[in-house]
Amino acid sequence: MTKLNWLLVFPFLLIIPITFGQGLPSSVLYHELLKLKETKRVLYLAAHPDDENTRLIAYLANGEHAQVAYLSLTRGDGGQNLIGKELGLALGMIRTNELLKARETDGGRQFFSRAIDFGYSKNPDETLNNWEREKLLSDVVWIIRRFQPDIIINRFTTTPGTTHGQHTTSAILGVEAFSKAADPSVFPEQLESVKPWQPKRIFWNAYNWGGQYEPEEGKTYHQFPVGDYNPLLGTTYSQIAADSRTMHKSQGFGSTAQIGEGTDHIELIEGEPFDDDPFEGVPNRWNQLKEGQTIQASIDKILENFDFTEPQNNLKGILSLKKLLDSQNSVAVWLKEKQDHINQIILDLLGVRSELIVRKEIGFPGESIEAELIFNNPSEVPINVENLAGSQVIEINQTAKSNQLITQKITLEIPEDHPVSQPFWLENPLDGSHYDIRDPEKIGLPVNPYQVGKKLMLTVDGQKISTDLPVMFKYNDQVDGEVRQPFVLVPEVNVSLNKDNIYLIDGADHSLQIELTFEEEIHPGDLQFEGLKPDQYKVIQKQTDETRKRIVYDVQLLGSETEKKEVLVSYITDQGKKYNLNTNRILYKHIPNLTYFTTTSFGLINLDIKVSNQKIGYISGAGDDVPDVLRDLGYSVTYLDNSDLNKEILAEYATVIVGIRAFNVNQALAENLNQLMEYVKEGGNLIVQYNTSSPLLTRSLGPYPFSLSRDRVSVEDSPVQADLSHPVFSFPNQIQLTDFDGWVQERGLYFTSDWDSSYSTPLTVKDPDEDPKKGALLFAEYGKGTYTYSGISWFRQLPAGVPGAVKIFVNLIEQGGGK
Repeated sequence: MTKLNWLLVFPFLLIIPITFGQGLPSSVLYHELLKLKETKRVLYLAAHPDDENTRLIAYLANGEHAQVAYLSLTRGDGGQNLIGKELGLALGMIRTNELLKARETDGGRQFFSRAIDFGYSKNPDETLNNWEREKLLSDVVWIIRRFQPDIIINRFTTTPGTTHGQHTTSAILGVEAFSKAADPSVFPEQLESVKPWQPKRIFWNAYNWGGQYEPEEGKTYHQFPVGDYNPLLGTTYSQIAADSRTMHKSQGFGSTAQIGEGTDHIELIEGEPFDDDPFEGVPNRWNQLKEGQTIQASIDKILENFDFTEPQNNLKGILSLKKLLDSQNSVAVWLKEKQDHINQIILDLLGVRSELIVRKEIGFPGESIEAELIFNNPSEVPINVENLAGSQVIEINQTAKSNQLITQKITLEIPEDHPVSQPFWLENPLDGSHYDIRDPEKIGLPVNPYQVGKKLMLTVDGQKISTDLPVMFKYNDQVDGEVRQPFVLVPEVNVSLNKDNIYLIDGADHSLQIELTFEEEIHPGDLQFEGLKPDQYKVIQKQTDETRKRIVYDVQLLGSETEKKEVLVSYITDQGKKYNLNTNRILYKHIPNLTYFTTTSFGLINLDIKVSNQKIGYISGAGDDVPDVLRDLGYSVTYLDNSDLNKEILAEYATVIVGIRAFNVNQALAENLNQLMEYVKEGGNLIVQYNTSSPLLTRSLGPYPFSLSRDRVSVEDSPVQADLSHPVFSFPNQIQLTDFDGWVQERGLYFTSDWDSSYSTPLTVKDPDEDPKKGALLFAEYGKGTYTYSGISWFRQLPAGVPGAVKIFVNLIEQGGGK
């Protein structure tokens, strides 16, 4: 058994998907050689995951064979989620990995800035009131200098008011960075790692929503045939693009490819004019090398004589090309990428499969992990498997060929001081609307490099080849077959709470359960509550389960001096170690399993409000955490499924609440709307939360007509006007305008329009410099009951424990009369 005493942190510069499959079809290998030959580079720039034009990226990467990268300023943290409850930072993790899957599909690469998506904004002024312009400009300049694109393509224009303010801001920053990246006096501290870089041209990806782009007279533009068929890949760029866009599943962006010809346009903003080709005048990078002409001639010869039926016959020429590439005296970024690329081509040509696997998914610092190297070469070409490189070299020295498997057991000794698998952008507290990334080398990275792994060193016909081997957890699922997931490191002691907020109100449960789970053995210690005095809580019970290696504390909260405070819970072991992290897992089949850690804290909210003990029925939509908040307030909440959507069952509940976007995703709900209306007519209280206008499964959402619009109020502290005498603002709790203070991210979205006069509209909201909007909250009496439709972002405000929002929502519920 060999000991591995240290871990390999993989380099930042180029993160590409690591594949384990055996080789590629010969036509795809030929396609990879075409990409190897091409040296032009494109940076595509926008604001969010799913902003990118996947048709254009797919064409540029696979038709032009360019190296294409998409810079998304944000990770999409402020968006909505169609597939689950995750919002905020957790949603940003999902969307980050959806983007990586999209790039894996269309052949591009992915970068990010430090910007946090704080939700919808209507103009760049509002956006830059949240984002620090110079900080994000430095990120864009850094990535341009590092990636060295020949052309930049903005997704959006710099014209305010035409789209999302963050969209416009991305274009403004792109244009500004286009020239400043070449100026050594701009962000000179970057020049320790990169050189100034001037792209040749910057464009915008011209479009006309709802119609064909028509170039203006005097504008310079170019069109790409993005609907064409690629015979080497056996598909069209439109199909590649649709498959890529479909990876944005959390946004409901499943796509069907356009059939037939299609074009995309780019329009010149700045840079040198051109006649026919946007890459006109872009220098061939091979000419930077002393033997560049020889290298090009070698690639051309391999392509000209490529053997599709016996691809191993191409190996001799490719190995000679590799030797030539490796001999070049240059540290250029693009050349290092080409050297890595030809290594992968050789391994794919031979059908090599290599893995470093473990039998469990989770470990912790200080643990010993049993791993296994698996290497297979199905070809007749001998490959010498030399060693696993790292701080300590693990000798292998075996020859692999003819499908004879090589395996070797390895023990991974993980140092006690090794960090856990926290995404690097979450390692530090947020810096306003930016991630606090203190290592500049990480700015731009999509995800962490693999933390635990080795570099496998091989020799093929005297040529050295290395390939990164991250440690992976591999198992067989009886439905999905072989599954691989990243190996992750978690704290040795995990601290979890059963509630995010505790409400100190009559009728609510003031208890908190704290569970400590130990990875190896139980460590004696004490709880610490930062923010509470000893007389403000009481430990009711402590249960120790040696078998399951856990301790559970039941704590009663007794008081608070303020309306709302955050309390940090820590566990201090008898060795003096402090643990205050909770492990969070996100599991969806279309992306890798995701792990991140949050500080163990809860909100203590002291409210003087009246809450009944009525029963609530909740009809789920796209997913939200509102039911958990209502339970914490003392309500009895039952999830209703499709079989419960009849007036007899609904009548058991004083109030029925419909979750967010339910009429976008639940066909049974739409088909049984008449049952909900009968429930209201006979005395029920129905609250419907926001939906989007498309796709909407029914045009009728209430007892009287109204429509849905795109109206929203994105400034969370914008002024409001309210009829405080209206029942929803006066019973049973009197609402004050101060209850609209301290809201998060936004007021609301997708407000109503064209409502029937039977509805009252007691709330008026507006964004700065815009007309007031009254469609955020509709209320009507219908028969013996009451109906509310609301575009207010309860799904954000209530889980955040915003006191005023909680109080207003309680009033909406209490219109049900306490059945």
